[in-house]
Amino acid sequence: MKIVIVGCGRVGSTLAENLDADGHEVIIFDIRTSAFDRLPETFKGVAIRGDGTDAEVLKRAGAQGADIFLSLTEGDNRNIMAAQVATESFGVPQVIAKINDPVRAAAYSELGVVTLCRTNLMVDSVAQYLNLPMQTGPGIDIPETPGREHPHPSADTIETPAFRHPGPDPEAASGAADRRNITSEADAARARRLGFRRTRG
Repeated sequence: MKIVIVGCGRVGSTLAENLDADGHEVIIFDIRTSAFDRLPETFKGVAIRGDGTDAEVLKRAGAQGADIFLSLTEGDNRNIMAAQVATESFGVPQVIAKINDPVRAAAYSELGVVTLCRTNLMVDSVAQYLNLPMQTGPGIDIPETPGREHPHPSADTIETPAFRHPGPDPEAASGAADRRNITSEADAARARRLGFRRTRG
């Protein structure tokens, strides 16, 4: 398989090393040349200093026709941008974006992107080790509708909810929620997706 990895940090370099050793065609990107020092001398793949969010850079490096695209930098915004380019510009069938913020991870999953949330994975591991009943979100959030089939929202269709103070909401009684076309069922469903959703007992 052809596998593209954006981000040659500890996770990206370890995956690149192992996938390369298994005989896969690996192309790995990072904006810092020094990041490739993490790769072993035996690495037979392609290491490219470049911006993995840039479609032209990816195209020139041969990312077209990739089977898997992993966006694993330290920046949530960079990862989601790279994942969107892979999905929308190159039609990569399997794309995963590392998103550290659990709320963002759930939100991006709703938009059709498979997200890997390190925060949820670590909290879940601690909870398991200490045998504590703790609510955690998924480590990998798989959307019900894949990104390449999801009708991505445009600036004209996105409704931006107003900030809500955790206390009583005086606008609620005046029908503010109705004016934003948000039903209580939709609110509840969204809260379930954006919050910590799985309880370990």
